[in-house]
Amino acid sequence: MNHPQMMVANKLINEFQICTQLKYSGKLNIKSVNGQKWIFYYHGGKIIWATGGTHPFRRLRRQIAQYCPNIDIDNIYLQPQEFSLDYWDYFLLVSLYNQHKIKPEQMKAVIENTTAELFFDITQQANFYSISCDRNQEIILEAPVSITDADMSLRLMQEFWEDWLASGLKNISPNLAPKLRKPEELQKHVTSIVYNNFVTLINGKYTLWDLAVQMKQSVLSVTHSLLPYISKEIIELVKVFDLPLETVEVNKNSLIEKIITSNSPLIACVNNNISLSQTLENILIPNGFRFINIQDTVHALSILIEHRPNLIFLNLVLPFSSGYEICAQLRRISLFANTPIVILRNTDSPLERVRAKVAGSTDLLAKPVSYDNVMGIVRKHT
Repeated sequence: MNHPQMMVANKLINEFQICTQLKYSGKLNIKSVNGQKWIFYYHGGKIIWATGGTHPFRRLRRQIAQYCPNIDIDNIYLQPQEFSLDYWDYFLLVSLYNQHKIKPEQMKAVIENTTAELFFDITQQANFYSISCDRNQEIILEAPVSITDADMSLRLMQEFWEDWLASGLKNISPNLAPKLRKPEELQKHVTSIVYNNFVTLINGKYTLWDLAVQMKQSVLSVTHSLLPYISKEIIELVKVFDLPLETVEVNKNSLIEKIITSNSPLIACVNNNISLSQTLENILIPNGFRFINIQDTVHALSILIEHRPNLIFLNLVLPFSSGYEICAQLRRISLFANTPIVILRNTDSPLERVRAKVAGSTDLLAKPVSYDNVMGIVRKHT
């Protein structure tokens, strides 16, 4: 690695370390001059999701196949507006988790291995292209499961990258797909069984990442085993397309009409955290509740008066106000004198409990929220 490249790599590592030290919550956007983009989502200094790169759909398919074999991803459909989210893949993962279709350890494995792949991808790109970073707190995602510290993931990535270089693979990207170029030449070097395996798998359809999962080996060992054939041009590495999921159009008018005319209890949440709102919505609506999220804290009271919810969740951290202040204001309105108000808290401290009680809250709920905790609170108070 020459000196300018070393500076780029060090800049990246330093940026990740700063986010950890600051206990940063928000997005870390990374771009290379060749047009590649990656996004790392932090919460409290930990990376809870990473996305972007060359094959985001193919990568999610691979992770689901490896760690969540019970899920048939080809039978999962997203709405077009959901694909417009930068974190559509995390949205899908959280939805599966909230529906109890994947377990905490499965979700954790997908998150950590996705992050590891993108760490590697960025490190390799930094050896050839200039990289820029910027932080943005417009989106803060919640982590429904505990995640390994980013520093540990970074150290593991650095060790893996050093092994990759030591194996002579610096110029080979795992995002490329090996394709058999000279089958007759290959037959001279391998047995008939090995040859048949090569013809089946080395067909230009599967990336090196994909093959590693199929062969249940590390991508390093798979790539290194193919290196002699790549060097002799028996195998060539080609670019492949991503493998998008299908979308499905939903008749929004009928959905809205169904929600408006329903007699089921209405749950409101005053909160500006999009991820938290989607988590609550994914839990409550499938269980027969209506749900409304209020991001506009300035007009929150008038919106709540208009809709008269059966239960109110209040996030403590809000622009222009706090959950305590809004709770106290609601209790001064006769309409909400007996309405259950649950404050969403970050920590379980005696001071926080006292403040919540003084403000008039009915209960507290710890973040990140889980299916069981949310449904336990809702069933208790509605």
